[in-house]
Formats: sequence, C-alpha cells, structure tokens
Amino acid sequence: MNELKEIYERITFLRQKGVKMKEMAQQIDTAPSVLSAIYTTVLPEYFKNLKNGMEENEALDHALVWVNNVSKKKLLSSLAKFKRALFAMEAFPKPQNEEEDNPFFSLLNTNMQETVSRINNYSGIYLSYSISSSNQNLKIEPYLIAPSGSGNYAEVFHRNSRGSTHQGIVLMNGFNHLYLIFNEHHAPQLALFHVCLKLPMLEHPPFLRGIYTCFDYNYNPIARRILFVKQNDSISPEEFAKLKAELKTAEELNETENIYYNYTCRPEDVIRMCNIPSPQMTNDDLIQEKKILSI
Repeated sequence: MNELKEIYERITFLRQKGVKMKEMAQQIDTAPSVLSAIYTTVLPEYFKNLKNGMEENEALDHALVWVNNVSKKKLLSSLAKFKRALFAMEAFPKPQNEEEDNPFFSLLNTNMQETVSRINNYSGIYLSYSISSSNQNLKIEPYLIAPSGSGNYAEVFHRNSRGSTHQGIVLMNGFNHLYLIFNEHHAPQLALFHVCLKLPMLEHPPFLRGIYTCFDYNYNPIARRILFVKQNDSISPEEFAKLKAELKTAEELNETENIYYNYTCRPEDVIRMCNIPSPQMTNDDLIQEKKILSI
C-alpha cells in the first residue's frame, strides 16, 4: 500500500500550491466529501496506526471506522487511478501581489489548511457548559467540530439556548490550542464569538477546557470559563440536530452537571466590561465600573 503515502503527499503538495480539493476530486472523478474524508481522516489515522505497530490491513481497517462514506474495497481498487490522476495535475504557485497581500490573511489561510490535517482527534459532537448571560443558570449547548465538505478547512457548528445555529471556522495553534470563531449575528453586523480551548497531551481527550469571549445583552465584552464534554466521534449533522441547548438551575442539576456548574459558574469565572455614562472619563470611572461589576 505504498500508494497511500504517495497519494497523501501529492494531495498535500497540490494544496500547498493552491489547488482546491474540489478540483482534485473532479480530476479523479470522485465526490469532494469522499476525497476529503480520505485525506483528512483515513490516511492520517492509517499512518498513526502503522506507527503504533499495526499491520497494514489492520491499520487501514481501524482507520476506516472513522468515516462512513469510504469502503476498503473501493478505496484499494481506486488507488492506481487516484495516483495517475493526481500526478497528472499541474500545480502552479499562487500569484502574489505584494501591495495587496496581507501576511495575516496568508497566515490564516495556511493555518486553516493545516488544521484540516490535524482536526481528526478533536472532531465530533460536544456539549458545552458555561454560565448564562442573564442569570446564574448552567448553560448547556451542543457543538459539532468537523472537516468541511470541501476539505479545505475545518468548521464548527453551535446551537445556542435561544435555538439559533451558528457556523464558524476552526483554527489550531500548533498542538496547544483550538480556536472556534463565529459571527454571532446575521450579516452585515459583525459580533465575533470566540472560544479558545487548551489542548491536553492526549490523542482523544474526553473533555476540553477553555475561555470564550462574546458580547452580553448590552453589547459589552464578556469572557467566561467554558467546558466542552465530548458526546461521540460522529460528525453527522443528523446526530448533531438531535441535541438541543438548554438552561438548568442549580436545583435541576444531576451529580455530574453539578461538578460542571462548580467549575464554570462561580463569580471568578466571569470577566465583564461596561461603559460608565460619564462626560469626563476620569479614573473614577474605572473605580465605579469595578464596583458595579462586583455586585
């Protein structure tokens, strides 16, 4: 199965040259979602299994259990065709305009592509736990983290306690942090909702801890502690749709939820800001703000 390594390296090379996964899928006459699943999930898992000492067939079998749209028989029968088609594609470097190119945008684009190749360990459905903006209730909301259908980036879906669903992007800071970034409101308004999760030194962690920032009901910045608890490894939108967000009072919590409440919903787990109506804006405003927010 040496073709698997050659195919993975060729896809990586073409993507670095600016070729989209959709274009590669058309070239090899397969669905973009299938090629994305092979590249972002099956092959990285296969290589990891080999590194852990598995035999080739066993390593591939264990890798394929993570996806539901790729069969072993069809994959192995298509390797020669995939390889010929991918190596026949011409790759040209992206044209760069020094006056218009923003290095930060370029970094984000590169990071999004790199994130796709690493997101497998963290893909799945989670329930998040944090304090409600309007009271001391425990807010429980579902999230879905997965490679996008095009395979060009990783995406995240979030359903809030008001019933709205948001779609955002996922970025990874190497192997240390996972960033989930959304626009909390409909265009053209921009109200960023951002979660930063600390990644433990564990391949498939059962939960992730972090901080999220957003706006309160008065559009003042607020940051809170948040806990993500993994429900399963599924990246099926249908499975995600079965989960609903909810608010629970302290009296309604079970034993496990009470642990989550104590971790996320204490006064020291919330950082707030507000504007003091003042024509002068003196240092006294800072003192007054802290008094208001400490109540």
